Amino acid sequence: MTTPLEAAEPAAQAAGPGDERPTRRGALQYALSKAGGALFSIAMVIIGTFFVFRLLPGDPVRNLAQGRNMTPAQLDLERRRLGLDKPLIDQFFQFVGDTLRLDLGTSYEYKRPVIDLIGERIGPTLLLAGTGLVIAVSLGVWQGTRAGWHHGSRFDRFSTGLSLLLWSVPTFWLGLLLMMVFGVGIGPIPGIFPFRGIESVDAPDGFAYVLDVASHMVLPCLTLVAVVYAQYLLIMRSSLLEEVSQDYVTVARAKGLRDDDVRRRHAVPNALLPTVTLVFMRIGFVVGGAVTVETIFTWPGLGQLFYEAVRVPDFTLMQGTFLLITVAVIVMNTLADVVYHVLDPRVRSA
Repeated sequence: MTTPLEAAEPAAQAAGPGDERPTRRGALQYALSKAGGALFSIAMVIIGTFFVFRLLPGDPVRNLAQGRNMTPAQLDLERRRLGLDKPLIDQFFQFVGDTLRLDLGTSYEYKRPVIDLIGERIGPTLLLAGTGLVIAVSLGVWQGTRAGWHHGSRFDRFSTGLSLLLWSVPTFWLGLLLMMVFGVGIGPIPGIFPFRGIESVDAPDGFAYVLDVASHMVLPCLTLVAVVYAQYLLIMRSSLLEEVSQDYVTVARAKGLRDDDVRRRHAVPNALLPTVTLVFMRIGFVVGGAVTVETIFTWPGLGQLFYEAVRVPDFTLMQGTFLLITVAVIVMNTLADVVYHVLDPRVRSA
């Protein structure tokens, strides 16, 4: 008895070289169908992005004029300058045309191109959310593998219970708690880590600067990991439990293979497939970062930028950041479907 991946090889060989072209054609058709669905989803996002944000309360012109003595005529002039005096349908077609030309407009508040603002903020977001994703995947896969292989053990019950507890905790509450305990300090516990921004005001140079940024990352990154890693743990644990019950694992053990070899060489590679799909899906969210975490810790990323845009409201900035985040998620979800279709022969033959 062999693994599911190995079991698919004889069937592929029996088909003969002449049958490779239909297989490749089917894979191409599958990829094209997914790409078509992704383009349709992006089109719907573009339409929804424009109209949904127009439903938010507040007048951006009046909000931008706070603290300045502007007459109604000046407010009307500013509204014309921003193009908000045009009919809504005209604004929509202009937005669609600009988006297709990759022109996301100019921010009302910052008076700078939205694409430039996104370019400045995407680096800190990728640093924070990317680091959190790597740690969460590594921790979740390791704990999920051990918990699934030793199903019912103390480690399984403890790790699963703790991950579910952290997963159910609101992100903002956990972030504030960590900030209070390890940032500000409470009782005999002194504040250890900085909790505002990405660097100190008097940030040093060289390697000391890297350490300064790393210290600022500890609390927001810990918040992200604590809330997210449970997904990888539970999926990896569930997948491994399903693989352990398969015949090929029983046969491998009956052949006298060591338990570690059975786990590493047979069970874990097959159990990783759903986790790989989830990782691709989460990569899309890395671009958007975590609005809540970045807002709590004033991390200068896309999440914080989106929050600032909603506060005004800055329609062009909201549209640009939201569009980037959703397109990244759609593209990564599509890649996840295609990669899963390629990696798992059981899906190809279904």
